[in-house]
Amino acid sequence: MDATDIRPVLERFEGTDAQRRVVARQARDLADSGRLAADRGSEPTVEAIAADLADAPDGSDVVERWNWWIGSLETAYGGYERFGVQTVDDEHDVNA
Repeated sequence: MDATDIRPVLERFEGTDAQRRVVARQARDLADSGRLAADRGSEPTVEAIAADLADAPDGSDVVERWNWWIGSLETAYGGYERFGVQTVDDEHDVNA
């Protein structure tokens, strides 16, 4: 799966373009790792990932949805924490 394939689908969810780029990159890294295919028995598709993200609580932005899903995978299988998206609060910006 190419990250550019999933970016248009991520527009279904609230968030910024930067958030969508980061989630798309993590989705590609997850697919490339082969971990999800090994645990679930099938290669991840753009639509399957979008469907999983759609299951996240309403009002969640794309990063919150991604992290919710990754947390579910972590609980079910373990080893998914590294695919989560970390954010930096503007108040604690390391460049300030």
